[in-house]
Amino acid sequence: MRSSVAMETANRGMTLGIRFGIWAAGVAAFVCCLVATPQAAVAGEGRTAVKSAAKAGAAVKSRRKARVIPYRPSVGQKQGLRATDDPLDLKSSVALVMDQDTDEILFSKNAEAVLPIASITKLMTAMVVLDAEQPMDEPLKVTKVALDTPRNNHSRLRVGTELSRGELMHLALMSSENRAAYSIGAAYPGGMAALVEAMNRKARELGMKDSHFVEPTGLSADNRSSAHDLALLVKAAYQNPVLREYSTAADASVSVGRRMVQFRNTNSLVRSPLWEIGLQKTGYISQAGRCVVMQAQLAGRKLIMVLLDSAGRYSRVGDAERIRRWLDALPAPSAPAALPPAASLSPRLDSASVSEREGDLGRSGSDTF
Repeated sequence: MRSSVAMETANRGMTLGIRFGIWAAGVAAFVCCLVATPQAAVAGEGRTAVKSAAKAGAAVKSRRKARVIPYRPSVGQKQGLRATDDPLDLKSSVALVMDQDTDEILFSKNAEAVLPIASITKLMTAMVVLDAEQPMDEPLKVTKVALDTPRNNHSRLRVGTELSRGELMHLALMSSENRAAYSIGAAYPGGMAALVEAMNRKARELGMKDSHFVEPTGLSADNRSSAHDLALLVKAAYQNPVLREYSTAADASVSVGRRMVQFRNTNSLVRSPLWEIGLQKTGYISQAGRCVVMQAQLAGRKLIMVLLDSAGRYSRVGDAERIRRWLDALPAPSAPAALPPAASLSPRLDSASVSEREGDLGRSGSDTF
């Protein structure tokens, strides 16, 4: 009897002990939560502060990247040339369209204004280098442009890369590569000073009375000319098949280091089926605006077109298209008077044969080196 009561009492005590233990554990957990909550809050605030600081830093970096470049008006704009009206509503301050064969001026707008010509300079550089008759397959090292600044030092040609003179001239005319133009200029007999002297001498020989050159790339705003003078330059350059081929190729691949790099023509019109371009060169610096010179077959005539100081990125192409449509709408030029019958001419002389290479003045269209 006593044994049974003792066992029951022991069981009750154990039950009470277990319940008390559970209650004590709950109280202890509650107290731990009260103590840990401020620390967790502080830690959370710290993490939030770190995230906020990171976001703020990213925002500052974003603002730095999105920094607006100060607007720089062109020389033509400063002179008020962009306010000149014309019947075609061109966006270019200067425009000239000339018949290549007769020198007839079909369209003119501020054609005598002397302005920076940007990379159109490279056309004169290439002409002078070709006149020197240096080997086109001679390897040259790509040279850093002396005028490199943060706003014009972009180039896909690494300094020290070795390419032939022909490859460098091709890239200078087709893709307007500044380092390519500078490198062939630096390798000119007598160096850069002799090259610049030859460029100015060539300008005088061509009758370019309002033109002046100080370096071979066009990065300097001191390289200046007029639309009238540039038409003379294009007319002379067109006679050289190398300049026609290199300037009108749509694209080309060249080995730069261990990889092949694809270059494209800066003038999108060479890829248009509506245009038959025999020679071209584009140009841009902020002082010059967007520029382009071309020889093209339009409306049944060989024409020379010059557009300088165009306002927008695509406006020079838009102006060229406006001129093309205007020319297409003009009456066809009258045919020249017929020659008298052969019998009434002076005695016939046997003419010397002319090979296709010597006689062909058409666009070659090559896109490889």
